[in-house]
Amino acid sequence: MENNKEQILVRIAGQDRVGLTASIMEILSRFDAQILDIGQADIHNTLSLGILIRTEESTSGQVMKELLFKATELGVTIGFSPVPDDDYEAWAGRQGRNRYILTVIGRSLSAKQIYAASEVIARQGLNIDSIKRLTGRMSIKNPEKNVRACIEFSIRGTPVDKESMQRELMALSAESGMDFSLQKDDMYRRMRRLICFDMDSTLIQAECIDELARRHGVYDKVAAITERAMRGEIDFRESFTERVALLKGLDVSVMRDIAENLPITEGTDRLMSVLKTCGYKIAILSGGFTFFGEYLQRRYGIDYVYANDLEIGEDGKLTGRYLGEIVDGRRKADLLKLIAQTEKVNLAQTIAVGDGANDLPMLLEAGLGIAFHAKPRVKESARQSLSTIGLDGVLYFLGFKDSHLGEQGKL
Repeated sequence: MENNKEQILVRIAGQDRVGLTASIMEILSRFDAQILDIGQADIHNTLSLGILIRTEESTSGQVMKELLFKATELGVTIGFSPVPDDDYEAWAGRQGRNRYILTVIGRSLSAKQIYAASEVIARQGLNIDSIKRLTGRMSIKNPEKNVRACIEFSIRGTPVDKESMQRELMALSAESGMDFSLQKDDMYRRMRRLICFDMDSTLIQAECIDELARRHGVYDKVAAITERAMRGEIDFRESFTERVALLKGLDVSVMRDIAENLPITEGTDRLMSVLKTCGYKIAILSGGFTFFGEYLQRRYGIDYVYANDLEIGEDGKLTGRYLGEIVDGRRKADLLKLIAQTEKVNLAQTIAVGDGANDLPMLLEAGLGIAFHAKPRVKESARQSLSTIGLDGVLYFLGFKDSHLGEQGKL
């Protein structure tokens, strides 16, 4: 007849040291204990280790005695709690509930900010299973170095109102100087494969048509047309056609000079290096111009570039016309789907990053849509926003840790 068994939760805390976990496991293995659950955290070299074991009732006293002796030898504290069968079954049954990942980013994070985030989680009836830091540790002596902080909450349960939670987080982002990403913790979140970027004011800190207009002496006229479009007096297609017409006669050498001096957004070099190393397919989907997109393509090894082609005459000057179909918001979303289909990637595995209203369709179409330093209306409509740090903050939304990025991800 099989002996009765019982569950015991073992809690260990104290100064971490090499071999501590191995010492505990050596004792448990001698008694053939079954490990039902295990979790460990290390905060400033202080260990917190929990192990839920199932062992024979006849030997459980001896197991606890030997663990207590070993804990004394190692200089750590240890505690034991019995877990009745019914309590264990109820706990195990809850493990199938929905899981979400909430990522919180800022230049730094205070207790007040983390309190605000955890209050949102609590009001939605969700439980925090674990919290981990994704960024490296900050320097106290050199506080200006690598100024960024990111923590990731693993939370479990079904939100009372997920849309309301999303809106609350985005409102909190605008008020409190931190960014959020709330994602369902499923296989797609762990297997993103295609990332599509807007170019102007996303990959680069400029609007290329404005730079061209300045060099051609027509900036005020171009800006006036842009303003009319923003007021809704003319649509994007009409405004684009009128602005391009004003560039007639600009020498292509000016375009080359602008391309070679594009102001690259903070964090772009690091982000591109990591994405290429990890095998992501990368696309630029821009309402700007192919000439500048192809320059970035050569610089970073980008796989796809879709933007607007300016017609260049035989004399090497712009004709004031464009070629082919205009890349507007709807076209960006269609291109994202087309590239995903070409690469045999599920839409849930795609990422889109942009700042403007014409980026919203692709942000909402992608599995993970990120509004980057976006206009207020875009930020309100997007599900994730990134405004406090550079473009490499996207890596934290993908679950990367600074400590895992190696040389290509060095800050």
